[in-house]
Amino acid sequence: MTRQHRGRRLAATLLPLLLAGGVTAGCTGSDPAEDGDPMTIRLLVREFNLREIGVDCAGSGAYLFVHRTAPYRLVDGDGAELASGELPTGTSIAAFEEDLEVPRVPTFCEFAVPVTVPKRDAYQLVIDDRPPIALTTDRDNPEGGPSLVAVIP
Repeated sequence: MTRQHRGRRLAATLLPLLLAGGVTAGCTGSDPAEDGDPMTIRLLVREFNLREIGVDCAGSGAYLFVHRTAPYRLVDGDGAELASGELPTGTSIAAFEEDLEVPRVPTFCEFAVPVTVPKRDAYQLVIDDRPPIALTTDRDNPEGGPSLVAVIP
């Protein structure tokens, strides 16, 4: 499966979850001393910038704060920090399925951040001290392991 198809599949899977407003992990809270589970934060920035597919990218327009080296914190529903670091480089994925037959097409910028976190009822991503972005837990991610996902805007 190509990266373009995976991106479309991710967007198609995540959008209904986010529209439903659910941010649950399906698990009960656990001991803060627990080592945690390896997961991937999958952040899709829906800014429709014109790019080639599969190139390095960062958020544009209102999302300039979402870029490589932007500081992030992963927090639980109570605001307790679970992980922190810097965002990696994003990768552009097609915003539409149809072939527009041009090299640069409307794209989204996708970021994948590996983390190890304890199980919580809710997770939020804070980028550069901006308001938290609610994450949805996808423990059955076909892309290769459990993920914490968000689509912005």
